[in-house]
Amino acid sequence: MYRNFTKRIIDFTVAFFGLLIFSPVFIVVTIALYIANNGKPFFFQARPGLNEEIFEIIKFKTMSDRKSSSGKLLSDAERLTSIGAFVRKTSLDELPQLLNVLKGDMSLIGPRPLLPQYLSLYNESQKRRHTVRPGITGWAQVNGRNAISWTKKFDLDVWYVDHLSFQTDLKIFFTTFKKVFKSDGINQNGQATMEIFNGKN
Repeated sequence: MYRNFTKRIIDFTVAFFGLLIFSPVFIVVTIALYIANNGKPFFFQARPGLNEEIFEIIKFKTMSDRKSSSGKLLSDAERLTSIGAFVRKTSLDELPQLLNVLKGDMSLIGPRPLLPQYLSLYNESQKRRHTVRPGITGWAQVNGRNAISWTKKFDLDVWYVDHLSFQTDLKIFFTTFKKVFKSDGINQNGQATMEIFNGKN
């Protein structure tokens, strides 16, 4: 009952009141990023959700669109703005995803939604991460986030699918706050973002 009914009610309720409570922060960060990113405070991208259905995720835009002299985008680390680094360190970049939770695209807790091009690279076990709604935070996020390998991340995602319960979600919810406070596992060593998944790493 929790997996198929109660979890969705809790998601909607927490997301609704979360947006109300954090609306002042939402507004301030939006204005700051609007200035830093030339009028583009938000980042939109297609992601696969429940049953691999594609939806558009919304996050705060932490990187600029700066390009090299040849017209190519600079590296993620070079494009990460000062305000963007702060927003990412405090995990405020995830705040707009509460809108995705309200819409039903996402859950508060579940495997993180990744890129559509990864779908064909998953093995049969890894594909099971899409049998639940993706989450803003999840079991992999509180056990290493971007500092662990893709293989370990997917193993943790599948573990969550098999052990989804109110108690598990409650543990992840409160552990997330501790991880955010300590800024654990935000980046891989020497990188601003997680390396690209190639089906092997």
